[in-house]
Amino acid sequence: MTGIPEDRLYTEEHEWALNADGIVIVGITDHAQDALGDITYVELPDAGDELTINQGFGEVESNKSVSQLFAPIGGEVIEVNGDLEDAPETLNDDPYGEGWLIKIAPMDPNELQSLMTHEEYSQFIEDAD
Repeated sequence: MTGIPEDRLYTEEHEWALNADGIVIVGITDHAQDALGDITYVELPDAGDELTINQGFGEVESNKSVSQLFAPIGGEVIEVNGDLEDAPETLNDDPYGEGWLIKIAPMDPNELQSLMTHEEYSQFIEDAD
């Protein structure tokens, strides 16, 4: 398992959010991809879609299950990682890098304050195991 990056914020549903100069990049955590197993398909929204915090915005399918994705922050989807359509296994190989899912222009950046820090997420995973 990869370490949990300290530069991101996390949800209880195992998504991560990285604030990159006012744009929020969203992905799933290493813990999530590990629990899912071999990822075979990713369904994502379209650029231009509006999301609200905690809204379902897609699915990740694996050899074990289907898991819903939830928006860690509300806003407009400005970019979708189209590479995942042909290479969904990138989520297994590099969940914190090339395996990012979407980029959001946030409606209210203060919503990020409701997410867990690296330390809080580490404790959350430890408590769940």
